[in-house]
Amino acid sequence: MDLLNTLVDKGLRRELPTREEALAVLATSDDELLDVVAAAGKVRRQWFGRRVKLNYLVNLKSGLCPEDCSYCSQRLGSKAEILKYTWLKPDDASKAAAAGVAGGAKRVCLVASGRGPTDKDVDRVSETISAIKEQNEGVEVCACLGLLSDGQAGRLRAAGADAYNHNLNTSEATYGDICTTHDFSDRVSTVQQAQAAGMSACSGLIAGMGESDADLVDVVFALRDLDADSVPVNFLIPFEGTPLAKEWNLTPQRALRILAMVRFVCPDVEVRLAGGREVHLRSLQPLALHLVNSIFLGDYLTSEGQAGKDDLAMIADAGFEVEGTDTTTLPEHRRQGCGEGACASEDAGETADAGEPATTVPAPSDDTRRDLVSVRRRGAGTDLPPNA
Repeated sequence: MDLLNTLVDKGLRRELPTREEALAVLATSDDELLDVVAAAGKVRRQWFGRRVKLNYLVNLKSGLCPEDCSYCSQRLGSKAEILKYTWLKPDDASKAAAAGVAGGAKRVCLVASGRGPTDKDVDRVSETISAIKEQNEGVEVCACLGLLSDGQAGRLRAAGADAYNHNLNTSEATYGDICTTHDFSDRVSTVQQAQAAGMSACSGLIAGMGESDADLVDVVFALRDLDADSVPVNFLIPFEGTPLAKEWNLTPQRALRILAMVRFVCPDVEVRLAGGREVHLRSLQPLALHLVNSIFLGDYLTSEGQAGKDDLAMIADAGFEVEGTDTTTLPEHRRQGCGEGACASEDAGETADAGEPATTVPAPSDDTRRDLVSVRRRGAGTDLPPNA
């Protein structure tokens, strides 16, 4: 297949595909799926071998967010029956993180609901970062606290934060359809503030919200332009009690095509399989390891994930290995300041054709698996042990 040969060649050279090529990946048939996975797998192995980085989420503050992001179970007006609690104490958060590290996690992701942190919140999170770093040698810490104010990124970096996560989630053109309390540019600005402070940028997307193929390509190209080091790919978890509860637009095959497209556009970046993988990939999760080089271990913010021991067994059975703290995730050229934006070919300047037709959104499946959406009832904020 000429398309796949071209994309592999470009990926091995860290050359950006055209928008038309990225769209063509999403348009491939189920008969071509294994060829697509194999091609993207060559690019993945070129830059990351057979290593899988494990990440562990700690939800520092759950629920009661004033923002109205339609996909989120913690949003303003959400009726989802999730855990709701205020800030965990630094020691409690550190203990929760230790469970993930013991399970093999190399990065701990500290997340808090809300529009953005106050200065007092930054102090609290800084204490938590220090506690985690003191107790877990070599572990990376990523903060995800919402929109940052002036100076906050620098304070988090000084406290030891290695990375900051703030997802773009969807294309700029459709962002207003999923959120009205902030806009796309606010998110871009926060990622740039984190980068300016010396933190690694972690920013990704959510697929399955009713977006077109063009929207998916737009947001991935925007992430490439931002030069994010880590790109988490989430698949919408349609929580009952949220505006997108009826959006069941994904099949396992489509989810794999989306991951392959992200890998081709971001060949040398940490592509992370994030929330919703169990719900939408289901038994095809092991195939996704040929496309991504990073996953979350155990549970997510408000939903339960696959058992941690099953994650580890899946990685081993698929012939991959867990990345240790003594290994640097990113290829050397990205560690030396030559990020994607600086090293990409001239194709990186391509933009969408104004006359490009929007791809139709797949019809929702009639056999939606609502039984796979399981609200988290263990770990942080409870008296039960975490899943790690």
